[in-house]
Amino acid sequence: MFQRILGVFKLDKQVFKEIEQDASATSQAAIIVALVAGLSAIGGLITYLISGEGGGNLLGNVFFPLVWAFVGWVVWSAATFLIGTKLFGGEATLQEMLRVIGFAYAPQLLSIIPCVGSIIGAIWSLIASFFAIREGLDLDTGKTLLTVGLGWLLIFILNWVLSSVLGIGALATGALPGLLGG
Repeated sequence: MFQRILGVFKLDKQVFKEIEQDASATSQAAIIVALVAGLSAIGGLITYLISGEGGGNLLGNVFFPLVWAFVGWVVWSAATFLIGTKLFGGEATLQEMLRVIGFAYAPQLLSIIPCVGSIIGAIWSLIASFFAIREGLDLDTGKTLLTVGLGWLLIFILNWVLSSVLGIGALATGALPGLLGG
């Protein structure tokens, strides 16, 4: 697993192909997403403890990142799978997309580095996602860019709708602490 993570950091397309084809790598992908989620939750807890009331609420800072990492992984994988296969003729299964996208989360582990780690990790992870999607769906660069762009648009709209209807966005930022007794 460690060698695969290094390959993802190197943006090695052979590693993404290997991950795509290895059915046992789904649990490894889930472990990577769990590690990223754990780091996000720890960061949220630290922000909450340091900032006090100005840092949001404990549920929004800790619980939401844990849950959202997994929800985001599944939704992003499903969106790219559907867009890539239905619109652009890509060839993959949802399980394959879960594997390659899960591994593409690995650069977000850099968030352990104070100040710049999360920014670098997020950008690197987005680039790794491009490679993961291209290799996972067997698409050319143009179709991969369109899949990523349409996928992000779909996720943005879904997030906006859920935030508007359910108040999730406000909850995540701590804007609704009164509802949670915080």
